[in-house]
Amino acid sequence: MKTVLVLGLVVLLVIGSAVAAHSQTPEWIVYNTDNSGLPYNYVECLAFDAPGNIWIGTEAGGLANSDGETWTVYDTANSGLPDDYLRGLAIDEQGNKWIGTFGGGLAKFDGETWTVYDTDNSGLPDNRVRRLAIDEEGNIWIGTRGGLAKFDGENWTVYDTANSGLPHNYVECLAFDAPGNKWIGTYGGGVAKFDGENWTVYETDNSGLPNDYVSSLAIDEQGNKWIGSWGGGLAKFDGVNWTVYDTDNSGLPSIYVQCLAFDAPGNIWIGTEGGGLAKFNGVNWTVYNTDNSGLPHDRVEVLAIDEQGNLWIGTRWGGLAVYREGGVILTGVQE
Repeated sequence: MKTVLVLGLVVLLVIGSAVAAHSQTPEWIVYNTDNSGLPYNYVECLAFDAPGNIWIGTEAGGLANSDGETWTVYDTANSGLPDDYLRGLAIDEQGNKWIGTFGGGLAKFDGETWTVYDTDNSGLPDNRVRRLAIDEEGNIWIGTRGGLAKFDGENWTVYDTANSGLPHNYVECLAFDAPGNKWIGTYGGGVAKFDGENWTVYETDNSGLPNDYVSSLAIDEQGNKWIGSWGGGLAKFDGVNWTVYDTDNSGLPSIYVQCLAFDAPGNIWIGTEGGGLAKFNGVNWTVYNTDNSGLPHDRVEVLAIDEQGNLWIGTRWGGLAVYREGGVILTGVQE
C-alpha cells in the first residue's frame, strides 16, 4: 500500500496571499499566524492528502488544513479532536486522517466523523502518542510513551519492554524498510529492528550508534538506515558498518537531530535543534539557517518533501516554511 502525496494547483492561491503579507523570496515562502490561517507557530507534524490539502499539526493550536483558498482549524473547542497538542499525522488510502495527540490519545477523522482511541476505550497503551506510520497492509503503528501499538482497524497488538524485545517504552520514531521490517527509535534504548517475530537491538554498547536517544529515522533507496540522535549527531548504518556525522567531523550544524527526509536526487535533509537545516549529498554539506536563508527559525521540527521537490519545514516557533532550490513550484498536479 502506498500513500500518494499530491500537491495541486489549489495551493498556488495560498502562496499568493502569503507573498503579499510576508517578505518572501522565490525560494522561500513562510506561513505563520500573522500571514495565514496557521493557528500556532510551533509546527510538529505534516501530511498531504490526495486532493492537495495540506494538514498541519501544531504544538498547542490543534490541526490546520488548507485547501488552497481557505484555512480550516480543528481544535478541542470546535471539533472532536481530543487534545490540541499534536505529535503525529498519517493519512491512509481511504483519506482518513490519523492524528496522534500528546495527552488525548489517537483520533481518526474521515472528514465528518471523529473517532477517538484512548487507554479507556481501546488497546492504546498510553495517551501520549509520539509517532504514527502506516504499513503496506494498512496497519497503523503508533509510537507512544508506553510502548508500540499496532492497530488493524479492529485489533490491537502492543509491544513493550515487558512482553517483547522493545528496548524502551518511549518510542520516538518509526520507519519501514523494503522487506517490511519495522525500525523503531526509542528515547533511551537505542533503535530496534522488528521483523514480525524477532527483535534486534542496536545501542551504544553493542554497535556504532553514537547515542541511545534516537529522535529520527529514515531509510534511503539503497536500504541504508539513517538515525538521528539527541546529542550524538547523525549515524548511517548499512547493515554492517556504522558512519557517524557530528559537528566535529562534518558539516552537520548541531548534534541534536530532530527530523530527516530524502529528496528525489537522493540528498538527505536534516532538521536540527538550534542549528537550522542541513543538506548532505554524500560528500558536501549545505546549511540553511536564519542568518543565511529564509528559514524562519533554527529549531526545525518536521520535514516533508512533495513531488515537485518542494521541502516543507515545520519549525518550533517560526511557523511553516516551503523551500525549493531554484524557486518554489506549486503549480501543476503531481501524479
